[in-house]
Amino acid sequence: MSVLSTKEKSVHINLYSNYYGSIAEIGGGQETARHLFQAGGASNTVAKTVSAYDKSFSDHFYNNGQPSRYVAQERLLKMIDYEYNEMVEVLDKKNDQKFFAFANTVEILNYTKTNQGNGWLGIAVEGSERYKPNKILLHIKLHENDTLLQQHTLGTIGINLIHAALNENPDPRQIISALLDNLDTDRVEVDFVHVEGPDLEWCDNRLLNLFLVSNNMTPAVMFDENGRVQQPADMLYKKNVLLMRGHFRPISNLVLEFFDDSLEMFRRDEDYRPDNTIAFCEISLKYLFQNEKLDEKDFLHRVDLLNMAGKCVMVSNFYRYFKLVDYFAQFKMIKLRIVLGLNTFDRIFHRSQYTDLKGGMLEAMGTLFQENVKLYLYPFTNINSGDIIYPDDDHFHEEYKPLWQYLRATRKILVLNGIPTHHLRITPDRITKMIRKADPALSEHLPAKVYEHIKSEKLFGYGDEI
Repeated sequence: MSVLSTKEKSVHINLYSNYYGSIAEIGGGQETARHLFQAGGASNTVAKTVSAYDKSFSDHFYNNGQPSRYVAQERLLKMIDYEYNEMVEVLDKKNDQKFFAFANTVEILNYTKTNQGNGWLGIAVEGSERYKPNKILLHIKLHENDTLLQQHTLGTIGINLIHAALNENPDPRQIISALLDNLDTDRVEVDFVHVEGPDLEWCDNRLLNLFLVSNNMTPAVMFDENGRVQQPADMLYKKNVLLMRGHFRPISNLVLEFFDDSLEMFRRDEDYRPDNTIAFCEISLKYLFQNEKLDEKDFLHRVDLLNMAGKCVMVSNFYRYFKLVDYFAQFKMIKLRIVLGLNTFDRIFHRSQYTDLKGGMLEAMGTLFQENVKLYLYPFTNINSGDIIYPDDDHFHEEYKPLWQYLRATRKILVLNGIPTHHLRITPDRITKMIRKADPALSEHLPAKVYEHIKSEKLFGYGDEI
């Protein structure tokens, strides 16, 4: 099916939808209403438009006169609630069309180009209940290096959202898929989506955000320790981050020991406080595929179990660690500490991994070991011999030894050595076998809540090999 142009979508909204609504735009977002008016027939659709460009007017309308953050999810929600409720108050008995309220609050590129264009868009749409509309909220990042181009992109994605949301009984995944019509990810990134409402109770926002990553609309999404989706820039603002990548199928006591040992090292070595540090379990998107298909149920099980263990979760499409580090570099965070095993480090500390880079391995290491980044390295168990392999000078080939010694001397790599040796022999493969055999000894290696949940729900093939 061919994609309608932005003008064609605007015409369709004006002439063929059975909706009547309000459009409110703050900051750089003065573009969506323009498309509807230029398309013609806007009187069929638009009851009111407002551009609350002055902060005092914005506060007057949407925050009871009190100042607060303007480019924020909270402000967006107040905008669409205010506009939708006003539609009902003024027109409930006068108009038999369904109602909607679209809003955005956006910061576009400033004159000196020292900021990142970004913003919030949302829509409240009447569905099965007029007085309880369905809501769709988005956060976007604008990547173009020109103010006019960012404004054009903003208007396009606004029309895409309205056009998709005003379809009867919209499927949120179809709405998300339509957001980048006539656009691409070099121009705009959608890194957060949230839906709610009486007709959307069946939707799991975690899966919708996973959909953003799997469809390359954003490279990563984040969930807090309660499983709630969070916008990355807000979650990471002025925070230290401790991150460990893995399958986490499931999280084990050994992983928790790694985190505890890492936090203790962080506490001794850095400006650490519990209230300014977040511990993430990061899952690469490729780890979520079963037989070349994304296993959504498996993903939800892993997130639930990680949350039971009190961990935040990140899902990304980064294969290489230096790309992962570069992603974090864009945020106003404090320090990043990555926990990884020596076996993984051996793979990334080899020039064969970087033949596609002009600067080869040195280019990758320069990106990986940025100013605020350190690696916490733990030993691993040799599967064949059962020996515990520790990182030391003799472990590395002569070609790599000088760089290893430099990274150790400058404390860019710190070695975790507080884990008892016999614990290190509890490998993920061994945990998997114990799960499939329903081995009672499994309870010794998993957090109690995690073990009981796997056992009661028979997750990850529990008991399949009895």
